[in-house]
Formats: sequence, structure tokens, C-alpha cells
Amino acid sequence: MRKLLIVVGVLLAVHVALLFVRPSGSAQAAAGTGSDRGVNVGLVLDIGGLGDKSFNDGAYRGAVRAEKELGAHIRLIEPGEESDRESGLRLLAAQHMDLVIGVGFIFTDDVTQLAKEYPNINFAVVDYAIATDKAGNPIPPPPNVAALKFKEEEGSFLVGALAALVSRSKKVGFVGGMDVPLIQKFEAGYKAGVRSVCPNCTVISQYAGVTPIAFRNPGKGKELALSQYQQGVDVIYHASGSTGLGVFEAARQTGKYAIGVDADQYSEAPGRVLTSMVKGVDVAVFDMVKRVRDKTFSGGIYTYGLAQNGVGYVYDEHNRALIPDSVRARVEQLKGEIIAGKIPVPSTR
Repeated sequence: MRKLLIVVGVLLAVHVALLFVRPSGSAQAAAGTGSDRGVNVGLVLDIGGLGDKSFNDGAYRGAVRAEKELGAHIRLIEPGEESDRESGLRLLAAQHMDLVIGVGFIFTDDVTQLAKEYPNINFAVVDYAIATDKAGNPIPPPPNVAALKFKEEEGSFLVGALAALVSRSKKVGFVGGMDVPLIQKFEAGYKAGVRSVCPNCTVISQYAGVTPIAFRNPGKGKELALSQYQQGVDVIYHASGSTGLGVFEAARQTGKYAIGVDADQYSEAPGRVLTSMVKGVDVAVFDMVKRVRDKTFSGGIYTYGLAQNGVGYVYDEHNRALIPDSVRARVEQLKGEIIAGKIPVPSTR
């Protein structure tokens, strides 16, 4: 009986450990079986998981594209709790994936440690947090880690200018998720963009919290947005993951405007989403998988900005009627000047 209980306990532990693992594609592909197994890629999503219509969905979209175009085999993990994050990464590393990707800056420390334990496995982290030495010089990641960085401040500058140019009240807002340097980059660029075209405009900035849960709290997002709209704000830019779903709800309720982030979020509130600052997380993920397949992968810092089409803003048939031609022309002019180096965009508050 004692032996039976031990066996049952072990099987239960394994079952629980695999509850948050979701293979993409066929079971055979996920396991990487067969003589031509292709590239095996492990993808661990950030808090919020699939369906955030933003950051995580973008990463998964890039992985699915790699599956279709490059024959990659994707193993997806959606952590349920913070402790699952490190467990998921370790599970994939132990399975000897060709590439393990952590989606979000919060994976930085875990991947940095694992990369030292598994020097023969390639790792990549979207928004890897670069540390600096005492002199302020960046400390490169381990040689088997690709730090995927984006110039969010550049895309945010453009949507900030757009918001100010269409605002009638000359009051615009910003709702961030977790109050950390990464999200502060969005805020800094947004404010700079607003003031580049409207020095007298007011920008109200608020954050949903100081822990990762701030990225998945739509109720808090709606509360902050309604407060800003009541203060006269008529356009709010959010950089808050699924918390932003509450911002969109507030925009629909008040008849005012919101600006999406990371992906085109027009469908969240048709007619109320002025534009979205798109971030090429899918492009970066696909790029890393291709490098591994082509055996050109190397560790280091990879940066995606306006010049690399790593960030941008949405202008299409859905929101064209919301953006006057003169506003579009001015924003495009600013975009060209940023790419040419004529406008330095701040990345800190």
C-alpha cells in the first residue's frame, strides 16, 4: 500500500507539472520525433497568457508563423503563477529545446541563471532587462542569450503626437500596467510626442500597480480611465496588457478615445480606438527561430525600432476616418525625422 501511494504521488506531481504545458500543432511535432524533427522551440508566455490581444498574442503569432513557414515545432507554456515561470523554462531546457523564449522582462533573471546551467541551449527574452556596471555601461547577457529590445519610446512618440493633434480638450492620458522602467519608456515617449506638437497640452499619467498583477487587472484599468475621462481627457494611451481591456470599456462607455498597444486593438472598441502603437514581438520571435534554424543564432542585444519596423502605429481602413489627412502628414513627418536622427526621443521620465 505504501509503495502504491508513492507511485500515485509521483504520477500526480507529474500531472500537475504538465497542466500548464500546451503543445502547438500535432503531438508528434511538439515532441520533436522523427528523423527530420526541425527546430524545437519552447515559448513561455508572460502573465496574462493567450487572449491578451497584445504582448503574448504577438509572441504566439510569431511562433505560429515560424511553425508554418520554417517547419518549427512549438511547445507553449502559460504560467499560472509566478513560480510556474521558472519551472516552465527549466522543463523546456531539460527537454533540450533548440530555442527557449521567455516573453517579458520578468524572465530576465531566470533565463540568465538557466543559460549558465545549460550553455548549449539557445535562449531569448523579449524585453530582456539589461543590467549596467558601476560606470553605467551595459552588461551583455550570457553568450547563449539573445536580448530582444524595442524602442517603444519611438512608437509612443508618434501616437502621443497623434493624440495631441486630434484632442479637442488638449488633455490626454496614459495608463500603464506595472510601474517599471520598461513601461516608463512608453510614458516618456508618449509625453515627448504630445509636447512636440502641443507644448500646452496636459498629460495625466497613472499606473495600475507595482506588481505583475498590474498587467491583468481590467477593473483597475477601467477605474483609472474613467477618472481621467472625467477630468477632461479625451484620448488615453494604455501600455498595460490585459488591464487595457478596461480602458477600452471606459472609452466605449464615455464615447471618448483610446489608443491600443503592442498589436492592432481596434476590434476591442470599434470606432473608439484612435490607433494602436504596434510592437513587432512577432517579428522578433520569428527572427530568432529563423536564426536558430539557419545556424546563425548568437547571443547579444537585438534592437527593433522605427528604422527596423520594430515599432509603429496603425493607420488603415478602420481608423482612417478618425485621423485627418493633415494629422497623418504631420505624424509621418515626425517619423521620418526620428529615423533620420533629427529628433532624439527620451526613454526615461
